[in-house]
Amino acid sequence: MSIVQPSVGKGAAASDGDLASADGDRHGRGKDGLAKLALGAIGIVFGDIGTSPIYAMRETFAGHHKLALDSEHIFGVISLMFWSMMIVVTFKYVTVIMRADNKGEGGSLALLALVNGKTKNKRWSRGIILLGVFATALFYGDSMITPAVSVLSAVEGLAVASPGLGKLVMPIAMAIIIGLFYIQRSGTARVGLFFGPVMLLYFAVIATLGVLSIAQTPEILWAFSPHYAVEFFALDPLRAFLALGSVVLAVTGAEALYADMGHFGRNPIRVSWLFFVLPALMLNYMGQGALLSRVGAPALESPFYMLAAENFRLPLVFLATAAACIASQAVISGAFSVTQQAIQLGFIPRLRIEHTSAATAGQIYIPLVNWALLVMVLLLVVFFRTSSNLTSAYGIAVTGAMLIDTCLLTVVLFKLWNWPVYYSVPLLAIFFVVDGAYFAANLNKVPSGGWFPLLVGFIIFTFLTTWSKGRQLMIDRMRESAMPIKVFIQSAATSATRVPGTAVFMTSSPDGVPHALLHNLKHNKVLHERIILLTIKIADVPYVAEGQHCSLEDLSAGFHRMVLKYGFIEEPDVPAALANVHRCGADFRMIDTSFFLSRQTLLASSHPGMMIWREKLFAWMLRNAESAMEFFRLPTNRVVELGSQLEI
Repeated sequence: MSIVQPSVGKGAAASDGDLASADGDRHGRGKDGLAKLALGAIGIVFGDIGTSPIYAMRETFAGHHKLALDSEHIFGVISLMFWSMMIVVTFKYVTVIMRADNKGEGGSLALLALVNGKTKNKRWSRGIILLGVFATALFYGDSMITPAVSVLSAVEGLAVASPGLGKLVMPIAMAIIIGLFYIQRSGTARVGLFFGPVMLLYFAVIATLGVLSIAQTPEILWAFSPHYAVEFFALDPLRAFLALGSVVLAVTGAEALYADMGHFGRNPIRVSWLFFVLPALMLNYMGQGALLSRVGAPALESPFYMLAAENFRLPLVFLATAAACIASQAVISGAFSVTQQAIQLGFIPRLRIEHTSAATAGQIYIPLVNWALLVMVLLLVVFFRTSSNLTSAYGIAVTGAMLIDTCLLTVVLFKLWNWPVYYSVPLLAIFFVVDGAYFAANLNKVPSGGWFPLLVGFIIFTFLTTWSKGRQLMIDRMRESAMPIKVFIQSAATSATRVPGTAVFMTSSPDGVPHALLHNLKHNKVLHERIILLTIKIADVPYVAEGQHCSLEDLSAGFHRMVLKYGFIEEPDVPAALANVHRCGADFRMIDTSFFLSRQTLLASSHPGMMIWREKLFAWMLRNAESAMEFFRLPTNRVVELGSQLEI
């Protein structure tokens, strides 16, 4: 499949030195600002990876590929978990990839936008874009599984604390999930104030439980040595390889550190991870390993909850459930943000976006995404029924996205940062070996549930690429039939009747005459005194500098061509932008301004471009896209829509 390459805005390819300063420019400096941001990062960024101890150790030993509960396997698994966290999370994401920010923003789409302009070979550039888009598609599959597995695994603790409550696990989990998605419409600003303290308490509690268990079996601390992981593979190579499919659960959520960098900055995330979250997680995993060494099989029901004394298990269930809700909230909010970026970059049709906070621009709500996620999460819970079954579907999307991030990092190292080969190749070799091993191990999960995120990923990938390609074909067809603007002005401006006021014709192409303008002249026989041909462009940077939003060209005879440029995180607001333009003859007054939009009805044809089924899919997506009037915040009583038919 081929897709449209988004245009590269100025500043997309910042140097490594520029990247190092971006973080300090956007986020507060000083110890107080760093501490507050670090606390906020603990509450939002680490929810997914923080709830992994609830099920990761259990699934590694009692999952689909059971391991013997002897010291070789226990020490080997903990060693694998520790060194996976060090290589994948600490070294790859926190140390290296987080330096590759796009004006402070992170995530697969931001990284894709960053590297896109540096690949001069069109063939390679297309492949890189496809990889980035597929990573985005896999994220949606992951965002469906995370709430299901996090909430369900936490609520399953009820059966551990009180076996009689086991029948209530499914209904309670589904009620929590429904409530979680229902509150999205009213925003999470107030609830978000408690995220940091709750997660702070959660990490402190699981670390304390780990320490208490380690104190009883201190020899577990030897598992920090990497030779135990090597011995594990030497002792039982096949089972060690298959165990990677469950061990990787300990690092799921690592990509969230990079994706949420724009909200908190590099340094707060690094500080939170290195000095609080990483030690808390490893103490808990060590504690679970110590417990399994002492108790054996009886603890496999839930090593996480068994760490707590019987009287404290029910409060731990409540705390873990709160942490699971926070982890799910972070993924849901991430789905909204990724969707907004994909819309701006031209991979998804316009959707209705609502702001839930007047103070924070990033607090958005997308109804279609919210309810679609809710339906899929509930179906997952009903279909898989237990968190153990769900973990079979969990991991392949995450490891796939991690592997793609490493591919994109290759371009960053060689094209953007110009690192020497002797430095880059060994580093990339480590990342590719580790990510490739985890991805290969997770392929074994495909028959037992891993097919789900892959299926979701391929379906969404098809939608994203179909929209991007169809949109470009539509623009090309319109450009082919467009009349040169100079010819139109010479022929129409002198003969047509001019009426007072301003007409703004929205057009996706900065060349030629918009179809709406031709139709207006054909049917109404008049032209306004001032005519603006307006094009909205989305740059490959999250934010466009204040003085670079608008470019204006006087075409003579009252015609002007205007281009408004926005970053892929910014939301276009045409009336607000026009209010700041004072170089077009006179200021804009909405009461004297009319906006003309062209709405195309697509007809599938035999023109070379896309297969017929994709053309029909694109036409359906176009019909159901959000109106440009609402998306660009145009005043409803000043908009005129003119329809036309177009073959692609």
